[in-house]
Amino acid sequence: MPPDLRTSDASIIARSRAEPECFAEIFDRYFPAIHRYAAVRLGSAAADDVAAETFLAAFDQRHRYDPAWPQARPWLYGIATNLIGRHRRSELRLYRALSRTAEREADDGHADRVAERVSAEQLTPALARGLAALGKGDRDALLLVACAELSYGEVAAALGIPVGTVGSRVNRARRVLRSALSVPDER
Repeated sequence: MPPDLRTSDASIIARSRAEPECFAEIFDRYFPAIHRYAAVRLGSAAADDVAAETFLAAFDQRHRYDPAWPQARPWLYGIATNLIGRHRRSELRLYRALSRTAEREADDGHADRVAERVSAEQLTPALARGLAALGKGDRDALLLVACAELSYGEVAAALGIPVGTVGSRVNRARRVLRSALSVPDER
């Protein structure tokens, strides 16, 4: 259920400009999801830092928040994704290290179920190789859809790109992952 006008993210952020303590509600609403997303991308050790940095940056930039967006979710994921980009070498090292581990049996074999399989505990070597092979833009778009469960419109807002570009990136990423996982293309 969308928040009413008084409790929308946009109204809370606007109020937090004069009453900074109000921003704690945004933190409470979104920290667990942002932390999970960062943990999927970088591992749990870096997730604490990235999630904290996300909210610190959001708090510092709250005066630039576009009130036309009632939900701060895409904005926060955009900040988190940018911070993850700074940790990209760690992310790629994690994927490459996991791709070298002993092959484990995949549970369902479908690249479209990435969200269920992309975590430090569930990431198979083949999937890790596929994710490491993706370009940054393709990987960011795919993982925002698969792990953060953002719509293409929300991903577009988070990354500052057109919705059509999101679709292209996600489709390209899925093709690469299908190939890495030896899943036949569904055309």
